[in-house]
Amino acid sequence: MNKAEIMKGIIARLSLDLDVPYTAAKIAHRAATHPEGHPDDTLALEASYVAQRQADRAQVDTKSIEIYKQLKVQGIDNDTIRLTYWYAEGTTNLVFTGPLKGGFKIEHHGEEIMVITPGSLMGRELLGKCVSDSVDIEAGTGRMEYDIVEVC
Repeated sequence: MNKAEIMKGIIARLSLDLDVPYTAAKIAHRAATHPEGHPDDTLALEASYVAQRQADRAQVDTKSIEIYKQLKVQGIDNDTIRLTYWYAEGTTNLVFTGPLKGGFKIEHHGEEIMVITPGSLMGRELLGKCVSDSVDIEAGTGRMEYDIVEVC
């Protein structure tokens, strides 16, 4: 498994996601500063709040991309980038635990990789676990048991 390619895929996905708040911020800024707007106009005020929140989100996304670019791709002995295969109810899943900005999936050579963070429920449960360990994770109304079958 080429971890450098996986990192490129994650960065590409984050870059694509960056377009959304950036475009939304530009549109909201235009609405907030439209020449026909009145300074006391509630719509313009709301648009300015939206523009600021979207700009903040774009800044966080930009920082996330920079952090992912700085991660070093190393082997299992010094696993800065750690991929975990786990098995539950007849399905094997591949999980990447990244430093931040998780909650999405990428595809790599036909395999789906779920990107999570150590702060997520799943990420907290996986920290420090090894092959043959099991983790219980609350999923909706029940609990799911996962068996770790490979770490690479």
